[in-house]
Amino acid sequence: MPAGSHAKRFMPDSFMVAAAARPDAVFSHHSALELLGVAHSAWRECTLYTPRRRRTLPLGGITIRFLDDPEPLRTESGRHMATRKVERRGGMLETTGRERTLVEGFRRPALAGGLEELVRSASAFPTLDLDLLQDVLRRYDRANLWAATGWFLERFRRTLHVPDRLLERIERHRPGSPQYLERGRRGGRLAPRWNLILPEILERPGEADEP
Repeated sequence: MPAGSHAKRFMPDSFMVAAAARPDAVFSHHSALELLGVAHSAWRECTLYTPRRRRTLPLGGITIRFLDDPEPLRTESGRHMATRKVERRGGMLETTGRERTLVEGFRRPALAGGLEELVRSASAFPTLDLDLLQDVLRRYDRANLWAATGWFLERFRRTLHVPDRLLERIERHRPGSPQYLERGRRGGRLAPRWNLILPEILERPGEADEP
């Protein structure tokens, strides 16, 4: 707490509290979108990976949620795959980078604020390391994640300078039958190239950078 502040009125930064509770934290999902500077909306949950999980921590209307490292990355080197350091309030925090944030957002959309929030936020990424993105996809090796990422890259291919040959390569990993990304969702529109059923709001004309 800064000198001169009143304890009852001071609202600590949730990211700094989370990092103090778990110095090994790797921030993820919507928290990563915030740290990367692209989050479209404010969010009342702070999420981070840690190998030493603990109960959620309420903090003035915000919930700090500690997550287990994803199983495909549950090694010392794996948990730091596709991460980056970001400065915040004079400290350095580790967060999943653009590529991993995109893939893990499609893996657990609810933690990223839902599919619409994820896509609108990630569409503000100025660039993606397409080789690193494929490395992350190979590590998870799930057909629906390949398909969702392919759909996103196709949708924003001009902004992100995505070559057609990469889309063709990703397409070979798509699911064999149509799938939803969000549990319990019904309805939507089929993206036939990717065998994904997506919310209609994501398919509205004029939202992508392609003609």
